[in-house]
Amino acid sequence: MLETGTVAPLLNLVDGSGASVRLRDYLGHSHVLVYFMRATTCPVCVRHVRDLTRHAAEYSDLGARILVVVPEGLPTARAWAARQRLLFPVVTGADGSPHEAVGLLRAVFGAVQQSGTVLVDRTGLVQYAKAATIPTAGYDRAAVLRVLTALR
Repeated sequence: MLETGTVAPLLNLVDGSGASVRLRDYLGHSHVLVYFMRATTCPVCVRHVRDLTRHAAEYSDLGARILVVVPEGLPTARAWAARQRLLFPVVTGADGSPHEAVGLLRAVFGAVQQSGTVLVDRTGLVQYAKAATIPTAGYDRAAVLRVLTALR
């Protein structure tokens, strides 16, 4: 998993329309809170995304944009995002796995995709990173808010 203080990888992502979404496009403008779902069918991950939605204004007030990354391909990402009607982009890898690019691997004999949260500051440095095999531990709003508040 990424470590705090390291340079974030330049993830090559696409949104539901197939448009390119690059982490570097946010640099200099906003922090980026990236939530990596275990799967679009994971009820715990969906609950985390709903929490991100409920608190989107709070994150925005602290200078952060939200991206939700799903491990499935573009057709699944597009369909899932359309059903959710989120205020932020749902993206997937344009080429390869964005989960693997940040160190979120498939655990338990390769059967379980890890979930996690990464907060990248305006300069491109990782300020917070959390990985979890059990999805309940993949997102911690209080911890993310503490880091964002400290970045003010």
